[in-house]
Amino acid sequence: MDKEFFAEVYRHSLAHIMAKAVIELYGKEVQYAIGPQIADGFYYDFLLPENVKISTDDFAKIEQKMREIMKRGEAWTRKEISKAEGLEIFKDQIFKKRIISELPDDAVITTYTTGDDFIDLCRGPHVDNSRELLSAAFELRAVSGAYWKGDEKQESLTRLYAYAFKDKNELKAHKTLIKEAMERDHKKLGRDLDLFMFDHTAPGMPYWLPRGWKLFNALLSYWREVHERHGYTEISGPVLSKKELWVTSGHWAHYQDGMFIIPGENDDDPDTYALKPMNCPNAIKVYMNKLRSYKELPIRINQVDTIHRKEKSGELNGLFRVQLFRQDDAHILVTEEQIADEIMDIMSIATELYDTFGLTYAAELSTRPDDYMGDIEVWNKAESDLKNILENVYGKDGYELNEGDGAFYGPKIDLKMKDALGREWQMGTIQLDFQLPLNFGMKYTASDGTEKQPVMIHRAIFGSFERFIGIITENFKGAFPFWMSPYQVGLVPIRPEHNDYAKKVADLLVKNRVRVEADYADKNMKEKIKYFKTYKTPYTVVIGDREAEENTVSLNIRGTAKQLQNVPLDKFVEMCRTLNEEHSLELITEL
Repeated sequence: MDKEFFAEVYRHSLAHIMAKAVIELYGKEVQYAIGPQIADGFYYDFLLPENVKISTDDFAKIEQKMREIMKRGEAWTRKEISKAEGLEIFKDQIFKKRIISELPDDAVITTYTTGDDFIDLCRGPHVDNSRELLSAAFELRAVSGAYWKGDEKQESLTRLYAYAFKDKNELKAHKTLIKEAMERDHKKLGRDLDLFMFDHTAPGMPYWLPRGWKLFNALLSYWREVHERHGYTEISGPVLSKKELWVTSGHWAHYQDGMFIIPGENDDDPDTYALKPMNCPNAIKVYMNKLRSYKELPIRINQVDTIHRKEKSGELNGLFRVQLFRQDDAHILVTEEQIADEIMDIMSIATELYDTFGLTYAAELSTRPDDYMGDIEVWNKAESDLKNILENVYGKDGYELNEGDGAFYGPKIDLKMKDALGREWQMGTIQLDFQLPLNFGMKYTASDGTEKQPVMIHRAIFGSFERFIGIITENFKGAFPFWMSPYQVGLVPIRPEHNDYAKKVADLLVKNRVRVEADYADKNMKEKIKYFKTYKTPYTVVIGDREAEENTVSLNIRGTAKQLQNVPLDKFVEMCRTLNEEHSLELITEL
């Protein structure tokens, strides 16, 4: 049995069995909504009677009831019905009636009946007999709240989640992976390591705490260093702009629901404002600040201002899904002839940045959609250039092709990255845009004196700093590379008489741009060392009589029981400088 068949047939069938079990346990008053298969199992949403509340304590009896149903060997019967028949069959099920009511009058609807008493609205396919499901390994894993269709204005439902795999070994392996993922959860690590916090007064808008802000700025400094080498110029623009800007850009028509709007006195008030959800109009305005010549192109503009996007409260998820973030944005204005070389340079930046973190990535090309805008010849050349670039970098079969899935304003390359748990993340994107330059009337003077329209390349590589930090926090389990760690060195003078030398060490390290945290308090040395271990500080430097006399340091190395004794101070400073300059992933553990 292949994975696709198991997911489509077995997991979906198990969801029906769970719905039937809940009804048999809690009564026919249970309203069952939807129950799809998901990546590691399935779930089902229910509106339960007022006197019923399901908790984890009930999981065992629900699982037992499900197995009892399977052992009955009940047949599954598929039937095609009309809309009128469906409304009659499900007259007591409010959510099924809503689904049916939204269908066309001539729609052909399919139902599946399990045994004689449970019928569900479903396309299928399903197993022929419930006994077939006994070979699967399943386990209820969570109960949570959910809204009908994800709309907080609709009914609040009870959602039951379950794992489902082909056998017990697959289930066990998956649970081990989930346990590891929970230990790596960036929300937990962010709290434990004092990196960031959230408050209900600003939902989905992270507060960066002192340690987290040091980490953030270390990442930002590296990002800036790379982009300066590649000829980018950084700008900053308004976070708040008038409606007319977003009307011109097209965001007002296509993205208004995702924007935070400050309304004027009425809908037509020119003083209606919006917080920016994207940086592109800022880059455009800077480009249009003066006349441009072909000699200036390409113009590479990068920007890390805060942007805001309105999300549904149920979709917010730590740093992964926020309402305020800093995109690692760049907008590049090029001639059509420069597209290929510029994309190649962007790919080299992406490779450098991802390699620094030991992360692998794959590329996906999305081509012209049916509703494209612009000259088809320009599209054809752009797509051909992108394909050639990807083939040069990855080989002919080394990237995925998504025909017809590009944006209406241009084709795009998406970069997908894998982390330490093998999870794939949609990260960077490189998009060609022929439309915004047209909307804003962007021009440059060509070599023959005529005015031409530049092509805009939108690109991000991390996606956003917030989301990327969330991902690498989990990837490194909070033990960041030396160059990125909030504090890189923890100083532990054994007794107060060692504080003067410890301060000398601290001053020298700071002078060499090493982030140092020292504990000069008169308390137990082991307590001090434990503090730095808790915060996953790369090197904990212990200073006693011998170190002070010989101008040395002794190191405890993060993640090991290994120590380096009596390292000359200048040698240790050089170690730290090397780790910072080379952006090393590994700590130096031997001299």
